[in-house]
Amino acid sequence: MSRFMTCLLAFLCLVLGAAPAAAHHTTIGPTTGISIPGLTHGQMAVIAEYRSQILDLADQQPFDADETFFRLRNYVDLQLFYCFWGMMPDSISDEASPFNECSHAYLSGLQALLLHMQGMRGDQTRVDALIDRIQIEMLAHNASMILCQYSNEPFNTADHVSPHWRDVPFHAPSLLTFIGIGTLSFGTTGGLRRLLRR
Repeated sequence: MSRFMTCLLAFLCLVLGAAPAAAHHTTIGPTTGISIPGLTHGQMAVIAEYRSQILDLADQQPFDADETFFRLRNYVDLQLFYCFWGMMPDSISDEASPFNECSHAYLSGLQALLLHMQGMRGDQTRVDALIDRIQIEMLAHNASMILCQYSNEPFNTADHVSPHWRDVPFHAPSLLTFIGIGTLSFGTTGGLRRLLRR
């Protein structure tokens, strides 16, 4: 076996062995966390389109905002990290993606964060306007009727949802992405070594 294939297999084993096989929910804090309602598959797709705008509005909230705001924002940031910042292909559109459940988690958290900001002190005109736009788009696409296996799943700020690592080898877009990352990492490391030798 070539050195490249050996490194690639080692990389994949490291990634796929990074999480437990069965349990994808792990408690990260008190079990009295904030409950977050889940989203339907259709609602999730709409919220994903407005992710950057929701986060921009959150960044503009006062530094002394309430604890619920900070806990929701922290939950969203953690879930985005666990879900590779939403960059994995088909993680939102494909129910079979190993990253679909964790995408539900961070997008449900985003909606909860947006709705919470609506009741916070200060001028929330832009928050109200964004909520109206999202609601109109959800109604136009009948988003509440598009369901998947995670549509009725509630989430909680005391837990995080990891990707289904053991399913990665059976989901071609995810597997190819990790192979590409491994190849790029191997090539970059090799290039640096050759440069240093010179």
